[in-house]
Amino acid sequence: MRFFHTSDWHLGQSLYGQSREYEHAAFLAWLLDQISAHQPDALLIAGDIFDTVNPPISAQEQLYRFLADAHTRLPSLQIIMIAGNHDSGGRIELPAPLLKALRTHVIGRVRWLDGALDTRQLLVPMTNATNDIQGWCLALPFLRPAEVTAGGQGMSTMAAVEDVYAQLISAAKTQSQGQPLVLMSHAHMVGGAISEESERSIVIGTAEALSTDLFPADVDYVALGHLHRPQAVGGETRIRYSGSPIPLSFSEENYKHQVLHVELETGLKPKIDVLLIPRTVEMIRVSGALSDVVLKLEALDQTILPVEEQPFLEVRVYADNAPFPPNLRQQIEDTLPENAVRLVRLRKESRVVNSSDTTTSITSTLKEQTPQSLYADVWLDKYGEADESVFTDFAALVDEFNSTESEESVNTLL
Repeated sequence: MRFFHTSDWHLGQSLYGQSREYEHAAFLAWLLDQISAHQPDALLIAGDIFDTVNPPISAQEQLYRFLADAHTRLPSLQIIMIAGNHDSGGRIELPAPLLKALRTHVIGRVRWLDGALDTRQLLVPMTNATNDIQGWCLALPFLRPAEVTAGGQGMSTMAAVEDVYAQLISAAKTQSQGQPLVLMSHAHMVGGAISEESERSIVIGTAEALSTDLFPADVDYVALGHLHRPQAVGGETRIRYSGSPIPLSFSEENYKHQVLHVELETGLKPKIDVLLIPRTVEMIRVSGALSDVVLKLEALDQTILPVEEQPFLEVRVYADNAPFPPNLRQQIEDTLPENAVRLVRLRKESRVVNSSDTTTSITSTLKEQTPQSLYADVWLDKYGEADESVFTDFAALVDEFNSTESEESVNTLL
C-alpha cells in the first residue's frame, strides 16, 4: 500500500495582506504531477486545508478543482482528508456526499451514539486500483473540547481525548484483522518543534500537547497535521508531521517543505520517501543598522517580476540608544529595486541598556495602512510592545470579514 501524506495547506492565507493564491496554485499543480508520476493508492490530507473557518470563494474553488483534477489524472486514487483547528468541520463535511463520486472521504468532526464514539465514519478502508482493501485509515479530525466530552463520561478534556484515541484504535484492530493501520490526526504532540509565528496553540484542558504513547506499536504509521515543520516525533520515524507546503511566515523561510511518499507492507517498517516541494516565491529577511540595511537592499536582485512572483521582504532595522528617522519607511522604499520585491514587513528595534546592564529589545511593526496596521498602531500606542499572536488572530478576523465580500462588513470592521 502506497500513499502520500500532506497537511496544513492553509488555502486562502494571506501574508500581511498579500495573497498566497499563486503559490498554492503552483503547489497543487506540482502535486498533481507527483500523483501522475508515482501513482499512489491514496492521498492523506491531515487538516488545516483552509486558513480560516470561513475561507474565501477562491480558496474553496482551488480545493474542489484540485480534487476533480486529481480524480481525472488517477481515477483509482483515494483521497482522505480531515478538518484541522483552522477549519470548520461542518463546512468541510458539507460536500461529502458529492465528493464520494471522486473517491474522496471527508471527516470534519467526531460523533457519539449512546455515549460511545461512532467509529464507522472514522474508519476508512484503504483500497488499491482493483478496489481490494490494503489497510485502514483511522481518520481523526481536530478534537474540540465540546466534541470529545459529548460522550457524557464525566472525564476531563484530556482524558476524553485519550479515550477517543483508545476507542478508535480498538475498533480499528477489530476491523482490520491484521491489515496495516494508518492513523491520521490533527494535533500537537509532545516533542514537536513549532514555528515562531504561524501556528495557533491548541489547549486541551490544561495541556497544549498530546503524548505519543497514544499510538501503540501496531499502528503502522501516524500521519500528523498542525505543526508546519516537517519532522518525526518522539524518535519514531513512523510518527510524522509532513509540514506545510509553503512557508506561512518568515519563521518558516528555511523549512524544506515536502510531501511524504509512504509505502506499507504487513510486518515491515514503513518506507518513507521525501518529495521536496519547489519554492515558488522566495522569502527574504534583511536586518542590521540602517546603513547596513541600505547596502543589503541595494544588493538585491533587481530582476523585474510579475507582482505575484516577487519575493516577500521583511526588513528589521536596529538602532542603539538612538531615535529612528521619522521617514524610515520612505528611506527603505526608496532603496528597493522597483517591481522586484514586495516589502510586506518593516520592523524597527531599539536596543536599550537597562540599569542591570542587560540589553532588551523594544520592537514595533510598521505596515501599509491596512486594518492590520491600524490595529498594530493602536496596540503599540496603548501597550508599548508588539504582540504577534494578537496580530495573527486579528489578521484571521479580517480575513473572515473580507471573505464575505461585503463592503458593509469591511466598513464595520474599520
